[in-house]
Amino acid sequence: MFDFAHSLKFKEKDIDLLTVGELLVDMISEGYSDSYEYSMYHRYFGGSPANIAMNSKRLGIRPLVASAVGNDGLGLFLVEHLQRAGMDTSCVQHVNEATSLVVVTKSKSTPVPIFYRGADYRLTYTEELRSALLRTKIVHFSCWPLSRQPVRSAIEQVIRDARRNGVLVCFDPNYHPALWEKGEDGVKYIKTILPQVDIAKPSEDDAERLFGKDTPENQLQKFLDLGVKLVILTLGKDGAIASNGQETVKMDTLATQVTDTTGAGDAFWSGLYTALIKGYPVRKALEFGLAVSAYKLQYTGAVVELPELETFKTKYQI
Repeated sequence: MFDFAHSLKFKEKDIDLLTVGELLVDMISEGYSDSYEYSMYHRYFGGSPANIAMNSKRLGIRPLVASAVGNDGLGLFLVEHLQRAGMDTSCVQHVNEATSLVVVTKSKSTPVPIFYRGADYRLTYTEELRSALLRTKIVHFSCWPLSRQPVRSAIEQVIRDARRNGVLVCFDPNYHPALWEKGEDGVKYIKTILPQVDIAKPSEDDAERLFGKDTPENQLQKFLDLGVKLVILTLGKDGAIASNGQETVKMDTLATQVTDTTGAGDAFWSGLYTALIKGYPVRKALEFGLAVSAYKLQYTGAVVELPELETFKTKYQI
């Protein structure tokens, strides 16, 4: 059980966090709209798992990204972005498909993305990926790679090998029906993955897509009933609620300014992982997640220049 008052114990390894999944370009509107009327969009580095890795490196731990990009200019843009940040790109695979991208019109609430997928779901389970998995403390993935083959098979193998080797399995259940092949029951499939997960962090929208409308407490319980060990439900302006099956904690948001919500969930994950790796108790790690998310919300784009984690202790009185 994840005791909120205690820190997690990890074996010493040379990678703290391995993120497996999409690396893509975010095309984000210059202004706000709910009708897609803006014609000016700017290119940003994106892809939730890659965002988390970039953020966590800036916060002070050792991440590695496993993704697939196309042999094109956008793929080069993404890889060079990782390299400029000092990231190891040995697990970024180059494939003969167009680099995936997402078009996002900025919103004060939850942005509605439009997906253009190509290279991201061509990631395969290579020996390099297997080696990285055995060298990491935490592995993270989201619904994106689970929604298509062949990357789904790679993720399934990642989960099997992670569980056999004591790697913490963490899952962002950011289910969106538009990502799945027509006629496939993505919700049913996701529910088969949850029993194999240690930590899951759905948003309210994620939980509703998977289970329908309900209270936050009931949504938490549904994830717990399927076997997730620690569930964190983020509630936007209302903060977050988390449960380990024995105890439930509620936390207020730390955000005071919202410029762009893109990547706020990724920032939460980044703060949480970094704090857990640095030895903070689970409850404090959750507070760091909220703090990093609040900081990110002030800026446009999924990845921003973050200070080291300890800076947030004073800024947000953690």
